[in-house]
Amino acid sequence: MKTQTKNLSRLLRIVKRLRAPDGCPWDRKQTHRSLRQHLIEESYEALDALESGISDDFRDELGDILLQIALHAEIASERRRFNFDDVAKSIAEKLIRRHPHIFGGKTLRSSKAVLRQWEAIKKAENHSDSILNELPRALPALLKADKVQRKVARVGFDWQHTGDVVAKIEEELRELKRALVAGNRREFQEELGDLLFATVNLARFENLHAEELLNRTISKFIARFQELERDAHAQGKRLEECSAAELDALWETAKRRLKTRKRCGTRAARARSS
Repeated sequence: MKTQTKNLSRLLRIVKRLRAPDGCPWDRKQTHRSLRQHLIEESYEALDALESGISDDFRDELGDILLQIALHAEIASERRRFNFDDVAKSIAEKLIRRHPHIFGGKTLRSSKAVLRQWEAIKKAENHSDSILNELPRALPALLKADKVQRKVARVGFDWQHTGDVVAKIEEELRELKRALVAGNRREFQEELGDLLFATVNLARFENLHAEELLNRTISKFIARFQELERDAHAQGKRLEECSAAELDALWETAKRRLKTRKRCGTRAARARSS
């Protein structure tokens, strides 16, 4: 604990020095607004490091997020609004308030009960008439859809079975096709949005995150397309000059090769761990 406190104090001293009148020109000119994008980017980089499974990278990226928090706290302290200690105190008190089953006399037996309690306490704290009033406006659409669905599910507004969610997706797809055939552009856009929302619901119902799933698929697509590009270049072809049939053939070859590599890599990893 002493080492943790020492290192945190050291970080805060460094940040204060960087923001000093004779400190770093870049750090001195930063504001809450100028740092917004950095906070988002560092969060995504931490998620990438988490997915990579490399602990050192994940540790370093969490440090970058902590730096952003320290910078925001220092800027606020300079304006006599709050400081880092206030930030830590605020979250500590919130955790105690929202866990009466741990720090109070209440008893809860399930994770679902804990989440329902969390939403009820949060709603009371914010004096809100809706559990959906506090959604961050800057959330990406997939994350926002997932958060909306998880919030309403905590108060019992949810599907009963996975098959029900799949049936809803099929219903939305039928409605999308009808709008497409009818040539109704506005209705088509609305139904496409409904289909995306229903698909996120299926991921959420199965305790998955649509944002993560889509990111994995994007990464898979990029890997396959880059393999396709390498094959085309090796054959002396330019993609712009390839026919649709040639591109399809290159795609299928790239897909099979990468699947084979993945299977071989999985077997090798299992062999090393056994």
